[in-house]
Amino acid sequence: MTFASRDFALIGHRGARGLFPENTLEGFTATLALGVPMIELDVAVTADDIVVVSHDPLLNPDLTRDREGRWLSAPGPPIRQLRFEALRDYDVGRIKPGSAYARRFPEQSPLDGARVPTLADVLALDSRILWAIELKTFPQHPDLTAAPERMADLVLGVAEAQKATARIILQSFDWRGLDHVRRRYPEIALAWLTEKQAPRAVSALSRVIAAVRGATNAARWMPQFAELDAARVNGAHAQGLSVIPWDVNDAASIARALEWRVDGIITDRPDIALRSLRAR
Repeated sequence: MTFASRDFALIGHRGARGLFPENTLEGFTATLALGVPMIELDVAVTADDIVVVSHDPLLNPDLTRDREGRWLSAPGPPIRQLRFEALRDYDVGRIKPGSAYARRFPEQSPLDGARVPTLADVLALDSRILWAIELKTFPQHPDLTAAPERMADLVLGVAEAQKATARIILQSFDWRGLDHVRRRYPEIALAWLTEKQAPRAVSALSRVIAAVRGATNAARWMPQFAELDAARVNGAHAQGLSVIPWDVNDAASIARALEWRVDGIITDRPDIALRSLRAR
């Protein structure tokens, strides 16, 4: 099964972080049990070049406890500076009580003991599941992560070893890694992430159209939902782009996205989205 075989891409964001600890094997397993067909995750690379699943390039103190169960007092250390064996010392199975993050996701159920997983272990969870993999690199902080080209190559090496290249889509806000994959691996599905910019900024849609021109594997735009309206969706479709917005997390936003005929959504609450889709 490939991404092209889905009429609508319902994608759980970091699993279903509104319900379960994000980017963990335990959280992904619980998300799959809801009936979610696709999951979005983020990747980082350790000091010993192991691809792991984490949104943050530095350990997040709102999500991370040490081996004695103490919450980190500040962000860090960078995952790129930790060997995988050392990274496994940290527990990422619950949100720190009282934090702003906890207030954002009051319905998340803790799963104590969850560790930062490898991408290989995640791709081995279920051979039927599709994965949207975000390459987390930062042009303003080149030393914080592996280089975008190197990260992309390592991710594709893992996917090939797991026989999962047809079940992944690579996405990023840093388009350098996507450009590298588009040139060298034209069979790999790609998507271009954007977020809402200042009103006078160059249109995200126009930048994506320019970036994907002539590419057969890259005709997917993943904008922040706040960027969209019906006219932008129609304009993207007219250019041959699929539109799959992220940050679509409540019933009203999901209904609006469906009315605009988007090609999918990325949501922290796939349970709400599933109910909306089944009702239609």
